[in-house]
Amino acid sequence: MVRLSVAQLLPALNGGGVERGTLEVAQELVKQGHRAIVISAGGRLVPELVSAGSEHLAWPLGIKSPLTLRWIWPLRRWLTGQRIDILHIRSRLPAWIGWLAWRGMNPATRPRLVTTVHGLYSVSRYSAIMTRGERVIAVSQTVRDYLRRHYPELPPERIAVIPRGVNPAEFPYGYQPSPAWLKTWRRQYPQLQNTLALTLPGRLSRLKGHEEFIELIVRLRDQGLPVCGLIVGGEQPGRRRYAAGLRETVQARGLGDVILFTGHRSDMREIYAASTLVLSLSAQPESFGRTALEALSLGTPVVGYDYGGVGEILARLYPAGLTPFGDVAALTTKVAALLTAAPPVPSEAAFPLQRMLDETLALYAALLQSPRKIV
Repeated sequence: MVRLSVAQLLPALNGGGVERGTLEVAQELVKQGHRAIVISAGGRLVPELVSAGSEHLAWPLGIKSPLTLRWIWPLRRWLTGQRIDILHIRSRLPAWIGWLAWRGMNPATRPRLVTTVHGLYSVSRYSAIMTRGERVIAVSQTVRDYLRRHYPELPPERIAVIPRGVNPAEFPYGYQPSPAWLKTWRRQYPQLQNTLALTLPGRLSRLKGHEEFIELIVRLRDQGLPVCGLIVGGEQPGRRRYAAGLRETVQARGLGDVILFTGHRSDMREIYAASTLVLSLSAQPESFGRTALEALSLGTPVVGYDYGGVGEILARLYPAGLTPFGDVAALTTKVAALLTAAPPVPSEAAFPLQRMLDETLALYAALLQSPRKIV
């Protein structure tokens, strides 16, 4: 077996889906006997990355400042000296640094270049850098359609659809939280006793549909349904005013004991499993919809808007959870019906993590064997 050296670039290694996918690919590379390096500004996932056998290079390539350009030359020297086989870039600003470093290297010996489009970015020259990979991974059919529509100059044969996946061992179907966790959970949130818990996961951002979620809870309670709402997600520094406004709205409507803000949680598996229903109400289509897939993997029903990656996942796994975008009346009717009699979530592992890992490593191998071209 030829031992590969693969470097992945991204802004930081905190708890988001992009970071988790980076960590999963790095772990699989090490498991297969390859060398995995991640270049980022650091974050809480670094110890897990390193303890599993990968390397981490703490370079802040995602800071939006002209000074970040100074990393082009050190990165070029490092890529040459380390004889990196694959340079895999996962975010736009690191992509500019990585591409400019890569472009100045010898085309006959430089690494092969892969980009992954994780989001439906604003269409611009800045975002177009994500189409410069010799192979461009789209994390869903939604992302592939976005690329084909907005960047027609990108040859379709360079795009590979590799959906992200969930490890069924980490999110097993039918999972039940431990008695100790449930005891702590009920002590922390006694308001959930004898209620139907509806959960909206995601950071406290205007795009995540919190206002619609609050309105949904109000309408369901007006129908006599004993529901509580869980808003699970942390505040971001630039959105503190929005988060405070949400809390004020909840209090003003007399819902202080009905809609609960948990903040950031690291026990999402347990929260999904303890929920009656999980919601996905993003104002813009998701590129994939990992939270919806994690909940469905456990067997918890999900209701989400019929578009984007979440729409793809629900159409495949749980079409009963599809609802028209922005129609709160239809959303209320849908949720009320599922709370009364929800069809079971199928146990099929439609998006297994191992398939994503196998397809990613197979793409690396195929690219290394393909002719080199100037991109």
